Amino acid sequence: MLRAAFRIVIGLLAMVGAIAVVVGASFAARGISAKNAPGRTETVLARRLRSAAIPRAAREQRNPVAPSADAIKEGMEHFADHCAICHANDGSGDTEMGRGMYPRAPDMRQAATQNLTDGQLFYIIENGVRLTGMPAWGGGSEHDTTDNWRLVHFIRHLPKLTDAEIEAMKKLNPKSPEENEQNEKERQFLEGGTPRNGAPAPRQHTHGGKG
Repeated sequence: MLRAAFRIVIGLLAMVGAIAVVVGASFAARGISAKNAPGRTETVLARRLRSAAIPRAAREQRNPVAPSADAIKEGMEHFADHCAICHANDGSGDTEMGRGMYPRAPDMRQAATQNLTDGQLFYIIENGVRLTGMPAWGGGSEHDTTDNWRLVHFIRHLPKLTDAEIEAMKKLNPKSPEENEQNEKERQFLEGGTPRNGAPAPRQHTHGGKG
């Protein structure tokens, strides 16, 4: 038992050391700019370290929320309101924020994400990932926990997302004050009223004090 634990610790230290060397060489060559995407070696090492750093109990955790159309819909609504700004509605990561991160927001439809266990996905959502743009969304409440497990169901659904679902998500994406004001003016005009300035922003879905 002790030997196995010792080998795991040594392996983690070796990966950390390898990543430190790669990152150090990258900083020396390119500075701290986030404009360039990480190289293949750095990406592979970082993913292995992330996987090894997630506790075994968390990796093996099963989703307590039963799979259903309602669970996917709830996860979709939550994703549109909280995650799409970086990950895009379709999970591609092709957004202004996602493209500007280091590392880039991943295409969650691909194997690198889909091959993670439900427990790994949940752990990443709950705890975030250090030195990336991924925040921790675990607010500690039962409501937040359930929301995050629903997100896991929706992430599994991403490769099968339909055009109709993407269009529905666009209506749920957070709007800027300017967009809210314009929408309110259009609504007032269509209803025959007089457009008014300073329209209040619609209430957004909250999560762990964030939203």
